[in-house]
Amino acid sequence: MLRRIGPDEVRYVHSSPPSGTASCGPLEDRPVDAPLSDELILAVAGARRRALRDGDRQIDTAHLLHSLLESDPAVRAVCGEGGQLARLLGYLVQRSIGYGLRWQGSVEDSGAVPVVRGVPGWSPPATAAMCAGAERATARDGGPARGLDVLAALAGDPDCRAVEVLGRAGIDVEHLRRRLN
Repeated sequence: MLRRIGPDEVRYVHSSPPSGTASCGPLEDRPVDAPLSDELILAVAGARRRALRDGDRQIDTAHLLHSLLESDPAVRAVCGEGGQLARLLGYLVQRSIGYGLRWQGSVEDSGAVPVVRGVPGWSPPATAAMCAGAERATARDGGPARGLDVLAALAGDPDCRAVEVLGRAGIDVEHLRRRLN
């Protein structure tokens, strides 16, 4: 569960869903009521701060990808090394300082998951990625969802902004999908 303390401070308390299943309903302003790894908790908080700072109405998959890369070493490792990772982070930084202004104020909706709607502060594809990540963790070992679980879900939506960013940075998304599955 998350609790707001101040405008920029968020504290998290891990809570397990009943009977070890992941629920995709909102928990305050988090799209899943499932245990999350410490790295994923940091990524969610970072994505929220990034969206607010960028003036976006919702956390989208590019915000989530950027924060996953910053907070989770396993995500960084699977996304490439050296120059490839630097290009990806460079593209994300450019987007956050204005390169992606065409996205500002718009709602991300890849159309890949029309049934996931209504989580305040989250784009439908970002909500779907968090839900799919929680489901993947439950199927794997019932442990907390990790950054790699959410990255696999992001890579599985070919029309989301995160996949567009990965592609523009020169990352072979199909190869990434295969590595994560």
